[in-house]
Amino acid sequence: MEGFKNPIRLATSTADGLVWTLQRNCSVTPAQLGICFGSLCLLSLVVGLFFWLQGAVLVLPFAALELLALGVAFLIHARHAADRERISVRGGELVVEVERAGRVERSEFVRDWVRIEADRRRGLVEVTGGGRSVRVGRFLRTDLHPLLARELRQAVSGAQVSLANARVE
Repeated sequence: MEGFKNPIRLATSTADGLVWTLQRNCSVTPAQLGICFGSLCLLSLVVGLFFWLQGAVLVLPFAALELLALGVAFLIHARHAADRERISVRGGELVVEVERAGRVERSEFVRDWVRIEADRRRGLVEVTGGGRSVRVGRFLRTDLHPLLARELRQAVSGAQVSLANARVE
C-alpha cells in the first residue's frame, strides 16, 4: 500500500467496490430505551398510585399525561435513530441511499457524469449528475466533509486508491 498519496479512510471495501456508511451516533439501543421507559413508567405509576390512595387523586392522571408525553418523545427519537446515508461506488455507477424515518431514497448516478463538491454554504457534500442532486454528510463531522468529497471524487474517477483504515466486509 505504499506509493499512494491519498488513502481512502472513511470507506469499507466490499467485493463489489467501495461503500461509505454514514449514520447517527446512537449511544442507547432501542432495547435499552424500552427498558428505561418501562422503568420510568413503573416508578411514576407506583408514585401516582400511592398518592391516589392517600387522597391526592390528580397526581395519577398527571403522571399518566407525563408518561404519554415522554412516550411520544421516545417514539420520535426511535424513528430517527436508524437514519443513515450509504454511498457505494461499484462498476460504472455511484449509488446514494438516504434513509430517514424508515423511508429510503435511492439515487443512482453514472460514474462518468457525476460531480462531487463540498457545499460550504450548507456544510454538506453535494453529488450531482443526470439532472439530479443529493446532499450527503449529515452524520459526519463538518471538518470531514472535504475528506469525504475528495474520497468520493477519487473513487469515481477510477484512480488507484489505498484503503488505509478501511474495513473489509
